[in-house]
Amino acid sequence: MPAQREVILNVNVLDVGFHPSAWRAPDLHPTSFIDPDYYTEVAKIAERGTLDALFLADGPALREDPAVKPTRALEPTTVLGVVASATEHLGLIGTASTTFNDPFDLADRFLSLDVVSGGRVAWNVVTTFHAGTAHNFGLSRIPDRESRYRRATEFVDVVTALWESAATGDPVHHDGEYFHVHGVLPVPPSPQGHPLLVQAGGSPQGRALAGRSADAVFSAELTLDAGRQHYREVKDVARAAGRDPRSVKILPGLVTVVGSTEAEAVARYEDWESKAAGGFSAERLGGMLGVDLSSLDPDRPIPEDLLLAPVDPSFSGSLGFREAVVRLALESRYSVSELLRRAGGFGHRLVVGSPEQIADTIEEWFVAGAADGFNLMPDGFPSGLTDFVDHVVPLLREKGIFRHEYAESTLRGRFAPREWLVSPETR
Repeated sequence: MPAQREVILNVNVLDVGFHPSAWRAPDLHPTSFIDPDYYTEVAKIAERGTLDALFLADGPALREDPAVKPTRALEPTTVLGVVASATEHLGLIGTASTTFNDPFDLADRFLSLDVVSGGRVAWNVVTTFHAGTAHNFGLSRIPDRESRYRRATEFVDVVTALWESAATGDPVHHDGEYFHVHGVLPVPPSPQGHPLLVQAGGSPQGRALAGRSADAVFSAELTLDAGRQHYREVKDVARAAGRDPRSVKILPGLVTVVGSTEAEAVARYEDWESKAAGGFSAERLGGMLGVDLSSLDPDRPIPEDLLLAPVDPSFSGSLGFREAVVRLALESRYSVSELLRRAGGFGHRLVVGSPEQIADTIEEWFVAGAADGFNLMPDGFPSGLTDFVDHVVPLLREKGIFRHEYAESTLRGRFAPREWLVSPETR
């Protein structure tokens, strides 16, 4: 009989925090995001809280104005190698693009990290939609979505075949649309066999790839009903592919601002907002929607015709983010200001509240069949993560839905199917 299902909690380390003004915190140096000691400090806090994994994004291009906020700079697997040496149990999830990498090199890099960490690694599969990245790799533009996902599907197949070749010694013979690979990966298998696959796309193509191949999905859902719908859709795709739907974990992003009371949390959030560069969050939200929000009254509902207009063919952003934000704006008739308070300009659910409120919302989504866990995105590091570990984690343990200690030695062991705590219709 499998063990009882527990909520999965990863921490997504976005520079020095989710909020664009997090770098202004008095207890943090603004250049921490390029300091290895910063990442090991955050990792040790996460491990103290028995969180599942530390999650690093990747973006091989300068994306934000450095005068506004720090931007990602260090390559993820390099940082995760440092984190691996400073921790014993914490999982290590690194992002890498299928559009701008080679499958043999990526398979070699991630499996090597998995071996040296004792089986704690996962690869977050993305296709990349940022135009500046294409220019860095000698392309005039980002390939269209269909092409990116065809390449991604083949890329994942080649990487997993190479990982299997490391265990069997049988050569890979692959001749496809994008790749021609013949050989064996010269790396031994790790204690968990090979890295897990995480998938972060919310488009129909992304959900298809997730249901077919992923061990976990990093999703962007803002309401409980939308979360349950997405949960069922991905599980159904997995089931249709002959997989146990429990083997695909749905992990929405969850931005947290923790205070001892709701009023204290709101004051903390408003303090962050007062220090942010003017217009940054609204500009980012507009880019996510493919809509110019600058001419709108920030305190009046966003016009429906603007939200329902067909997506411009040139739009290369995340359809999953866009779909989630548009649905929330339409259902709630939100203004730009209200939408920013709910989605924070990043398309992920934002919860500003007491430890009890945050623990309750995690439990609600988990039990209702909207999530198997969350990718936590604290407002600022290290304080936002420390507050979560010290004050929210104990409440989740009291509810019986989160571990008191690490029982499995590998990340795959912690992601293995468990007994359900939800009704059959939500599976």
